[in-house]
Amino acid sequence: MTPAAIATPRQESPLLFEGLTWREFKAVEQLLDRPGYRLSFLNGVLEIRRMPGEPHETVKKRIAALVELYLLAAGFDFIPTGSMTLESEVGAVKREADESYKLAPGRVRPDLVIEVVFTSGGIDKLEAYKRLLIPEVWFWEDGVLEVYHLRKEDKALHYERVSSSEEVKGIDLDLLLRCILMVNHVDAIKTFQQALQK
Repeated sequence: MTPAAIATPRQESPLLFEGLTWREFKAVEQLLDRPGYRLSFLNGVLEIRRMPGEPHETVKKRIAALVELYLLAAGFDFIPTGSMTLESEVGAVKREADESYKLAPGRVRPDLVIEVVFTSGGIDKLEAYKRLLIPEVWFWEDGVLEVYHLRKEDKALHYERVSSSEEVKGIDLDLLLRCILMVNHVDAIKTFQQALQK
């Protein structure tokens, strides 16, 4: 297999500011409501990241196109919710996924969020999504796709890394990853679509 022609940008760490209350965070958020930056919050820590560049957006949109193709073919009544803002004052958390999906009508929050990671450091994304009660989180980083499913044991929640999606049942993650890594976007979509028709 030919590796993807997606250039890996230099990893850039976010700016982190600790010790903020929820109210202080919301005030800073209003002040920093500027294009080009993404703010997240967890446990009193404000994270400020620059908006991602073309390599990140290319992978993100490729994954979205493939996942949506599968959801349509598999008959899901889904709603793509993109990078909608997810927040909870009680959980002291705010996060925006790269892509997200409600996989059935009537959902309050997405069932699946997808993160494309080209940066290092920052807040614990799984902890943030746990507080937001997101059932499944996918991470794509350095050509690897990891899937985490939310579990409840003895009233405690935690994410478990799983080998297949429990929310997007039946999706072939190996095929998905091969298509994500293909050089040409149209070839990737066609390859995935042809595999779904078999």
